[in-house]
Amino acid sequence: MNTSMNKRISPYLVSLVEVEWQNPNSFEYPNERTRHWLEEQGSLSRRLSQTCQDFTVSQVHNHIVKAESLSSEESQLLSEQDCLLREVILRGDEIDWIIGRTLIPNSTLIDQQYDFSQQGEVPLGVTVFSAANVERDALQVGWAYLGTQRFLARRSRLWMNHKPMLVAELFLPSSPIYIEDSE
Repeated sequence: MNTSMNKRISPYLVSLVEVEWQNPNSFEYPNERTRHWLEEQGSLSRRLSQTCQDFTVSQVHNHIVKAESLSSEESQLLSEQDCLLREVILRGDEIDWIIGRTLIPNSTLIDQQYDFSQQGEVPLGVTVFSAANVERDALQVGWAYLGTQRFLARRSRLWMNHKPMLVAELFLPSSPIYIEDSE
C-alpha cells in the first residue's frame, strides 16, 4: 500500500465511518441530480466509467477486520462476524472521485464465483453486478464532514447470490455528482 496515498485519504475514511446515516426519504438532497446519483441501484462503477475516458480503482486497504471492530449498525446489517475490509479510491481521468469502503463478511467470501480478497484494482461493482443474483437494500445517505467541508455519502447492503456485503461511498469534490451535466 502506498503510504502517501493512505495519509491523503485517511481523513476521508474517518469521516465516512462517522456519517450519520439517514433514510433517503427523509434526506434533504441539494438537487435532483444528487438524488439520482445517491439512489443509483445499479453499478456506480459502471455509471462513473460512462462519464470519463479512463476509469480506474486504486486499492488502499484489503484485509480482515475482527467483528468487534464493526459499529453496532454495521453488525446489525451484516451479522457479527469477521469481515474483509476493502478501501479504494475510484478515479476518472486520474482525478479522485470517490472513496469506497466495503465490508464483506467471512460467510460471504465462501462459495462465491469470485475471490473478493484478490479483487485488487478491479471495480467491485463490475464484479458484483456481473453475478446472476444481485440485490441492493438498506440504502442510506448522508453528509460526511471534514473540517468545514461536507461531502455527500451513501451506504447500502449488496446481496450477491443471497450473501451480504456493506458498501459505503464518499463523493469527493471533483466527483460527477457535483457537476451539472453528469446525469
